[in-house]
Amino acid sequence: MKQDNFELIVFDWDGTISDSTTLIADCIREAARELALPIPSVAAAKSVIGLGLDQSVAELMPMLDGPARVKFVQRFRALYVPRDDEAPLYAGIPELLTALAAPTRFLAVATGKPRVGLERAFGYTGLKPHFHFSRCGDEGFPKPHPDMLLKLMAFTGVAADRTLMIGDTTHDLDLAAAAGVAAVAVTYGAHPAAQLAQKNPLALLNSVSALHAWLSNHA
Repeated sequence: MKQDNFELIVFDWDGTISDSTTLIADCIREAARELALPIPSVAAAKSVIGLGLDQSVAELMPMLDGPARVKFVQRFRALYVPRDDEAPLYAGIPELLTALAAPTRFLAVATGKPRVGLERAFGYTGLKPHFHFSRCGDEGFPKPHPDMLLKLMAFTGVAADRTLMIGDTTHDLDLAAAAGVAAVAVTYGAHPAAQLAQKNPLALLNSVSALHAWLSNHA
């Protein structure tokens, strides 16, 4: 791979690295059903993936007050956590991360997951050694606030024009825009291609293999 363009490549997790969006949406919908709340559509449940969990619930269930949102979050976690290791990696992700490794490049994760959730995912996927840094939704401002990318750039000392964000949602692309960095969208995750295209990413890529090929020519 070329090693002269992006010095910091930041990946979203759910829907970009892990094929977890259907599982997350199912648990959101089941939590709503169990709590006798309006059940969001699959598309609506997927639309908030990538945001912090509290923010996701506030957007999906604006009628809930603070204690009710907490109850929903608790029910979602009770449903999701025992099953989160069911979500497989997208085919080709380990190979892509191995190919991106370079002495002059940092790889990082920026995710709406809480830290404990990302660490669980690192544990069952074995991917943690590939990443130098990570930022989670409960460690500062969640997406699309630029905080995650600003922190990662500060940690690594890499400038915005040498940083690339890769994600599957408009939240990822808005995060990149807010931080002043380039972004690539993958269309195999939570948000449809037409929605992602409205954010004008550098590329819309429909598979990990397409992402790998694009990075081979641009990273």
